[in-house]
Amino acid sequence: MASLLKGRFFYPQETARHAATILGFPSKVSIASAYYQSACVDIANLACVISTHEPVRLYVRPEDAKQAKSMISQAITRYPSDTSNISVIPFLTNHLWVRDTGPVYVRGVGESIHQRFAINFRFSEWGRKHDLGAHDRASDGRDWPVMTPEQIEENRSFARRVIESDVLPSQVTLVESHVCLEGGALVVDGEGTLLATESSIINENRNPGLSKAVIEAELRRLLGVEKIIWFPGRKGLDVTDVHADAEVNFVRPGVVVLSRPHSSAPKPWLEVFEEIRDILGKSVDAKGRPFEVHVVDEPNPKIFGVLSYDEPATNYVNFYFVNGGLIVPQFGDRRRDQEALVLFQKLCPDRVIRPVFVSALPLAGGVIHCATQPVLSVDE
Repeated sequence: MASLLKGRFFYPQETARHAATILGFPSKVSIASAYYQSACVDIANLACVISTHEPVRLYVRPEDAKQAKSMISQAITRYPSDTSNISVIPFLTNHLWVRDTGPVYVRGVGESIHQRFAINFRFSEWGRKHDLGAHDRASDGRDWPVMTPEQIEENRSFARRVIESDVLPSQVTLVESHVCLEGGALVVDGEGTLLATESSIINENRNPGLSKAVIEAELRRLLGVEKIIWFPGRKGLDVTDVHADAEVNFVRPGVVVLSRPHSSAPKPWLEVFEEIRDILGKSVDAKGRPFEVHVVDEPNPKIFGVLSYDEPATNYVNFYFVNGGLIVPQFGDRRRDQEALVLFQKLCPDRVIRPVFVSALPLAGGVIHCATQPVLSVDE
């Protein structure tokens, strides 16, 4: 497998054509036992819906492959699917959050535009690989397992191993980065603009000793961005240190959707929302355009019943574009779910809007964008 430490690349907008979507089936050591079964159902449902638009590569531990196939068989009774488009791939994997653990596929520039490249950002358990036993990964009182060093290494090497195994239609060239981050930290418009939180990237738990200028230079090189708009975020507010993709996302260049927390949310989350709203209102993108901002209200967290904590991930902006479609999460708040669907139908009239109910993912820390990773097509 070829690998690169230098060179320049380009991370296109979310609507770029995919060759496939990567999903990860959770292992029993990666998630609280109370959420495990429902999380598997959520992933099976996603696999089915996405398969109607493009191939799905579902990575699953060999011992869980039979269960994954069984759950997909059940999911096809709930959602439209094309099971011929779903490949269950036995693989040493744990987290279902492949947006963060998986490779970030990018395009070459110039003569290499039709070659295949993917970045290994060296996943480090969201900056906590050395002290997992000292941190609650969700403040919910649940029995969250602590992974062994071998399992942590499986997570760290997941992106590289996926790249090594991706040989069709051609081998992917591994791009190594000296910056450590997760895919959920990157929100791009494909026209030179990156939205990101400082707390999730310029953080000693991931990039000790690296200055903001050094990190920005690497992001410009790897993603082809010309302007980076930083939001403060909050270190330690959640396990990701506040990923941008949980707060704001592009529908198309110049147009973003911004998640407004429910009024019952803890004050720091409301402050994060207000900071992003204010910064976007005063900024222009890489092309000099002011942002058209659409606010999407999050549902009432009480839809999940009595919780021992009050911060489930319930943001509609954590959607996922597929070829010809848009997968939008639904949480069970009939009013807010419908409002989100109406907004996305208005903003994306040329796409099939696919609502998918998620029950465990929000309680485990993320939504649909967090659980998906696109494999870019180079045939455009």
